[in-house]
Amino acid sequence: MDIIETIKEQIANNTILLYMKGAPNAPQCGFSAKASQAVMACGEKFAYVDILQNPEIRANLPKYANWPTFPQLWVAGELVGGSDIITEMAADGSLQALIKDAAAKTGA
Repeated sequence: MDIIETIKEQIANNTILLYMKGAPNAPQCGFSAKASQAVMACGEKFAYVDILQNPEIRANLPKYANWPTFPQLWVAGELVGGSDIITEMAADGSLQALIKDAAAKTGA
């Protein structure tokens, strides 16, 4: 399967998906740490892809998403953004609302 198809499938099959460096409980960069903490604080299950273990995804996702950096949070098939946007949304409560709403719609 072509890597873009793999990325599309990951996004389609996971309501809440975080592309990050490392894992949520062992992030490999400060931005990924902030983002994963904010998403975990929402209290819903989410999937993640460690881009350090997936160099093809790391190379191709920025082109597909038209977003150059990691982490990248995808909710209900839409790119939410990176670390700054995620932490801003967490601070104003909109991240929790978005994630809870998406999880409720899919039973995630």
